[in-house]
Amino acid sequence: MAQDPTDPGSVFAELGRIKLSDTDLDGVLDRVAGLAKAKLPGAAEVSITLVPRTGPHTAAFTGDTALQLDEVQYRKGTGPCLDAAAGQATVSVPDTTDDDRWDGWAAHASAAGIGSSLSVGLPILDTIDGAVNIYGRRRHAFDDATIRLARTFAGYAGTALANAHLYDSTASLAQHMQAAMENRAVIEQAKGIIMGERRCTADEAFAILTRASQDSNRKVREVAAALVAATQSPNYQPPGGASR
Repeated sequence: MAQDPTDPGSVFAELGRIKLSDTDLDGVLDRVAGLAKAKLPGAAEVSITLVPRTGPHTAAFTGDTALQLDEVQYRKGTGPCLDAAAGQATVSVPDTTDDDRWDGWAAHASAAGIGSSLSVGLPILDTIDGAVNIYGRRRHAFDDATIRLARTFAGYAGTALANAHLYDSTASLAQHMQAAMENRAVIEQAKGIIMGERRCTADEAFAILTRASQDSNRKVREVAAALVAATQSPNYQPPGGASR
C-alpha cells in the first residue's frame, strides 16, 4: 500500500534517506526546506532560519519571497520566525491582512502575496536556535492537521540537522588532524635534511627552519616543504657546494 505523502512516517523516511557522506550541512538544509514545501499542505515557499550567537540568517529557502520576508524580520529585530526560534514555539499568522503584531511585518507579507504563515521552532543545538518558516498564498492556508504535521516535521528535521552538524564538525576535525599530521611529517623531514647537512641537533634544525620562516615571512611548513622539494631536484647541492 502506497504511503500518504503527508504521513509523518513518510516524511521521516525521506529525511532518513539523506546520505551525510554525499552532502554537507548546507545540502541537508536545502533538502529539509524542499521537503517541507513538497510535503506540507498549503506551503508555497519555505525557509529555514538559524540564530547563532552572531545573529539570525536564512540558511535555506525555496524562493525569493521567503528570503525577503525573513530579512524584513531580521532588520526589524522582530517577527514570527524569530519568536518561533527563540521560544522553540509554533507561531501562526492565519491572515496577514488582519495581523498587527511585529511592527507591521504582516503587511509586508500581504503585499508580497503571502496570505498566511507558519513558523515552527527547530530543535538543533544548545548554541543555535532555529525555525522552519512556511509561507502560504491563501489566507488560513494551514489548518490544525497541517500545524500538527509541521510540528512533527520540525522534530524530525531538527534531528537530521543536528546529525548533519555533528557529521560536518567531525569531518572538519578529521581534516584538520590530517593536515596537522602532514605538516608535522614535512617539518620532521626538513629537520632531518638540515641535521644531516649541518651535523646539528633536532632543536638546532628546527631553530634554523624558524629563522628562515621569519626572514621570508612564510609559514614554517611552507619553508620545510620548499626545502624537501629542493632536495628532490637533480641539481640540488647541499651547503658548501658538494654534489649529492
